[in-house]
Amino acid sequence: MVVKADGLAAGKGVVICRTKEEAASAAAGDVQRQDPGEAGRRVVLEEYLHGDELSFLVLSDGERVAPLVAARTTKRIGDGDTGPNTGGMGAYSTASIVDEPMTQWLLQHVARPVVAGMKAEGAEYKGILYCGLMMTARGPMVLEFNCRFGILKPSLS
Repeated sequence: MVVKADGLAAGKGVVICRTKEEAASAAAGDVQRQDPGEAGRRVVLEEYLHGDELSFLVLSDGERVAPLVAARTTKRIGDGDTGPNTGGMGAYSTASIVDEPMTQWLLQHVARPVVAGMKAEGAEYKGILYCGLMMTARGPMVLEFNCRFGILKPSLS
């Protein structure tokens, strides 16, 4: 399982646990010792997802989305991703990381619903939407969303 800081932790609030004992230790204080600040005062338990981590970015005008070239990201230290999580060890991008059918699926099932949902809730977003995904054997799973170079336009109702 994964123990995560419940808030913004600059990539430092995640502990991947192999046993219940490791999870209990992480929840009791290991996450805070990674120095995520206020975010580490509460934790969230999540399913460990095995697969390749993908950064899928789209440009948004508040209604429509257009994909940028996806990137694979590496967050764990050590050969074979065996060490602790970091805020990011690096990324690489090629046009072949995500094929066209998967790009269309991610647009339809991930990016467009987020942009539409934000607008429907009165928080129209214009900018780059970062969709952090794990490409698992069950299909893509969302890890996180972030905003890059954007403007959030709250409604004045």
